[in-house]
Amino acid sequence: MSQTIPIFYTISDDFAPYAAVAIESLLPYVSSDHQYQIIIVHQGLRQATRQNLKSLTRDNVEIIFYEINDAKLGAIQNRKENFLRADFFTPSIFYRLFLADLFPQYDKAIYVDSDTVWNGDPAEMFAIALNDDLIGAAPDHSVEHVAPMQTYIKNAVGVPAAEYINSGVLLMNFKQLRQDDFTQHFLYLLQKYHVDCIAPDQDYLNVMCSGRITYLNEKWNAMPKDDEFAAERVADPKLIHYNLFFKPWHFDQVMYDQYFWQAAQKTPYAQQLKTVRANYTQAMQQLDREKLMSMLNHADELPENPVTFKKLQDQGEQVRLS
Repeated sequence: MSQTIPIFYTISDDFAPYAAVAIESLLPYVSSDHQYQIIIVHQGLRQATRQNLKSLTRDNVEIIFYEINDAKLGAIQNRKENFLRADFFTPSIFYRLFLADLFPQYDKAIYVDSDTVWNGDPAEMFAIALNDDLIGAAPDHSVEHVAPMQTYIKNAVGVPAAEYINSGVLLMNFKQLRQDDFTQHFLYLLQKYHVDCIAPDQDYLNVMCSGRITYLNEKWNAMPKDDEFAAERVADPKLIHYNLFFKPWHFDQVMYDQYFWQAAQKTPYAQQLKTVRANYTQAMQQLDREKLMSMLNHADELPENPVTFKKLQDQGEQVRLS
C-alpha cells in the first residue's frame, strides 16, 4: 500500500552540505510505491542553501522547508547545561523534541541527524511497529566501550547503559507523543531543573521515554568505532551515523567513510566537501581529540551534581512518561 513517509532533518546553513549528502544517499533506495517528504526544519536558511537542497527533489521525493518559530524555542537558553557534548550551544538539537506538536498532520515520522548516510529504503524503517511506544531508536553503541560515559548514563541519566539510545536516528510516534504531552513535560523539566547533560536532547529522550522505546537493530544506526573494535563493524548497514567528533570530512579512514564520499560526489557541495577535508589540519584534529577528552572528564563529574535525572527520580519527581 502506498504511503507518505515524512523524514525530518533539522539544520543550519553550516550543516547543509552534510544534509545534502544524507538526502542524496537516500535517492537510490526510495521505492516507487511510496511518496517521501523530506522536511527540513531550520531558522533562516540562506536562499542559495535552499536552492542547493531543493535540487535533490525527485518525482516521489519532495523537499519542504519549515522555519521554526522563535517563540517556541524561548525556553531553550544558551547556557552550559544545554551545550552539546559540553562543547557548544546549538538550538537545532532541540527541534526534534517539538516535531510532534509542530506537525499534527503526521502520526508517525522518521527523524535523522544530517551527519548520516542512507544505505537502504526508509520505508523499511517506517514499517516497524511502535504500538504505544513513544519512539523507536537503536542503542548508542558509540559509547558502549567508553567507561566514563557508561558511568554517566547509569549514575546521572539513570537508565541502564545497555538501554541508552542514540537520538540521531528516531522513528517517532507523533500521535502518542502528542497524547502524552511530551513537549509540555520536556519544557517543564527543562525550565524547572536545568539538568546539566552531555547530550541534552538525547538524555531527555532517554529518561522521559524509558520503558516505552522500541529498540531498532544497529543496522539502522551504524556508528563508526575505533580500529580496535573493527570486528564489531555492521556488515550490511541500512543507515550510517557519523556520531561524535570523528567525521569522514575531518579524518581519514573513518569506519563506513566510503558511503559518505560515494554520495558526496553527486551533490552540489562535492568540491566544497573535498576542500573541507583537505584543509582540516592535524592541529584541528588534535583539538577534536581534546574536546572528546573534555567531554569525558565532564561526564565523570556530572553524577556528583546536586541535580541529575537519576536524583530527581530517586526523590520522586516524575521524569519518565509512564
